[in-house]
Amino acid sequence: MASLCGPIESGSVLELLVKGDQVVRRTCLRLLIIWAAFLCTTLASAARDDWARPFPGHRVIGNLYAVGGYDLAVFLIVTDQGHILINTGLEDSVQMIRENIRSLGYRMEDVRILLSQQAHWDHTAGLAEIKKVTGAQMWATQKDARILEDGGFSDPHFGGQVSFKPVAVDRIIAEGEVITLGDLQLTVHEHPGHTEGSSSYSMIVHENGKDYHVVIANMGTINQGKKLLQEPTYAGVAEDFASTYRKQKAMTVDVWVAAHGSQYGLHKKWQPGQPYDPSTFIDPEGFKMAVEALEKRYAKQIKAERISMESR
Repeated sequence: MASLCGPIESGSVLELLVKGDQVVRRTCLRLLIIWAAFLCTTLASAARDDWARPFPGHRVIGNLYAVGGYDLAVFLIVTDQGHILINTGLEDSVQMIRENIRSLGYRMEDVRILLSQQAHWDHTAGLAEIKKVTGAQMWATQKDARILEDGGFSDPHFGGQVSFKPVAVDRIIAEGEVITLGDLQLTVHEHPGHTEGSSSYSMIVHENGKDYHVVIANMGTINQGKKLLQEPTYAGVAEDFASTYRKQKAMTVDVWVAAHGSQYGLHKKWQPGQPYDPSTFIDPEGFKMAVEALEKRYAKQIKAERISMESR
């Protein structure tokens, strides 16, 4: 009996089913990619909103204050001989930083030294303006100084264009150097990887008869698209990250903060209006866990890049 649709050849139904399954899979894959891209864009947008979002200035411990925004961290270290400001956030964050400093009873004009933790625009864009307003000196590590002075153009990862106003560097600082201002002694730690010249700073704070080891840490996060082994973003980047994790795990830490509030759990530890307590940011285990988590991601990327290189 003839089929109304014509003769059915052997195997054609199976072939149609297979082709149909392939179409469904390709469609699902496309939808998954679109959804992933949408999710990443949404999360990135939310993160950027937090970068510009104001947040009250507050005392971290001793003479260390947080004067940045909701996520982009800016720190003020006060002394009787003037102050040190670390990071600046976005270019339009300068007024917010000024107001936060004023709310704590200090003046931006009394800042004498500017430092950065990493030469990326989201942490450096206000440096040139603050330097001009205060007359403060800009101090930086050798490898980040180049990027600060050309406005991010020579950054091996995000460079190729000027992303923030260039700022002249007045002094080069290096591993182990102790910055002194008044009675402050602030030690420089070179923790490269995130940028070639990323740096952290440590000091001992005396509070209520106790000594606290305080670290302003630049965490070894790996930005999307950064390559460690296969056509590395810059020569030695893999070794730099490994060195940073090793050095940070060996540090003595009681209180720690970082370049992003989200990195050190700012909003879980402190809420606006919360009274000052020197124990608020004590978190040695949290620091260790944060470094180890980043080190695991690093090891995973190293493994993936090695497999990719071997399969060529």
